[in-house]
Amino acid sequence: MQNDSVILSVRRLTTQLKIGKGVVTVVDNLSFDLRAGRTLALVGESGCGKSMTALSLMRILPEGVALPSKGEVLYRGQNLLHLPERKMRTLRGSKLAMIFQDPMSSLNPVMTIGAQLMEVAELHLHLAPQEAKARAILALHSVGITSPEQRLSDYPHQLSGGMKQRVMIAMALLCEPDLLIADEPTTALDVTVQAQVLELIRTLQQERGTALLLITHDMGVVAEMADDVIVMYAAKSMERAPVTSLFDHHAHPYTQGLFASRLSKKSARAPLVVIPGSVPPLGHFPAGCPFHPRCPHAMEKCKKGDVPPAVLSEGHELSCWLHATDGGLS
Repeated sequence: MQNDSVILSVRRLTTQLKIGKGVVTVVDNLSFDLRAGRTLALVGESGCGKSMTALSLMRILPEGVALPSKGEVLYRGQNLLHLPERKMRTLRGSKLAMIFQDPMSSLNPVMTIGAQLMEVAELHLHLAPQEAKARAILALHSVGITSPEQRLSDYPHQLSGGMKQRVMIAMALLCEPDLLIADEPTTALDVTVQAQVLELIRTLQQERGTALLLITHDMGVVAEMADDVIVMYAAKSMERAPVTSLFDHHAHPYTQGLFASRLSKKSARAPLVVIPGSVPPLGHFPAGCPFHPRCPHAMEKCKKGDVPPAVLSEGHELSCWLHATDGGLS
């Protein structure tokens, strides 16, 4: 089920936080389109702005710390950044849903699974209690939970990590949203359960034509799940491309570093390749290309000013002087 229509159009999204007496940028001028039935992966090391992008889109940034995001986040012609909170609240959980990486922090420990699912159905679908219960049972069945009627009376602590994540997926997809954001949905799970959860998300997405924004640091997950990829670093998009083009022709030095540091069977006996240094802390992003202090190809021009965009092929863009029209000559 896929009609290829644009579900979400993001233009120049910028988000800032108040830290101490200063203001730091956590999402910097990010743009992309997300289409029905397709998966866009945001990848990069921790602290690169992936999760902050998701929280900005859903408008669930920490109150009192986050400044209003700038730019456009267009959903069905509406800029979500300008919607009153009351209208935004009706979209969250119904048309726009999110799966967090730690289900225990998202599920209420003192409410049964059934009560939490039924609450979503009653709030967003306006169902009577019996109808909400039937919808909750159907949702648990759709994510492969056996004996869903009995599971309704369970509390989160009675379920395994994989089961809790399945409940979170059931809750997110209960109202058949147009957009699903999955933030590191398999981080806390063992390898076997990870594969099951990813297969489940992919199957449900294909059946319903849901657009998926997948946040991960795992290139294996990207290869398996994504249609398109944005590589983020220090709040910025470094490289974006269709997944095949990125894997075959990753061009930005940061993207190359991410690929080089992957473990594989061929390199199992070889020394582990690492990117020197670490992601700069918030408020201390360097001028110019933010990756230049760690880049083996850094030139003087990389250390100041804006980095020009470069196009390698259709849909494959990056910000790097090495691929600028002057050939990267200093």
